[in-house]
Amino acid sequence: MIAEFEARILALIDDMVEHASEDELFAGGYLRGHLTLAVAEAEEHGEHTAEALKARVENSLHKAITAGELSPPDQVLVRGMWEDLYQTALPIT
Repeated sequence: MIAEFEARILALIDDMVEHASEDELFAGGYLRGHLTLAVAEAEEHGEHTAEALKARVENSLHKAITAGELSPPDQVLVRGMWEDLYQTALPIT
């Protein structure tokens, strides 16, 4: 399930390229790295749910923000995009 969910999110990021602003392109690229890392960690720990992946990505973003990697406006942009991507990629039940 996590691999399919990751693929949906990555496809959403790829689909933005033609119409995204520079800031959105930055946020999408930035999230790609955190998503890939979170998927690897989730698989390593036998986690298979979208919720577990979301928690891992958010923890990774929190660490990056705490380390000073993102300015306050970029924090808002990246977190907002992550939430949008996550909600859009969730399977319809």
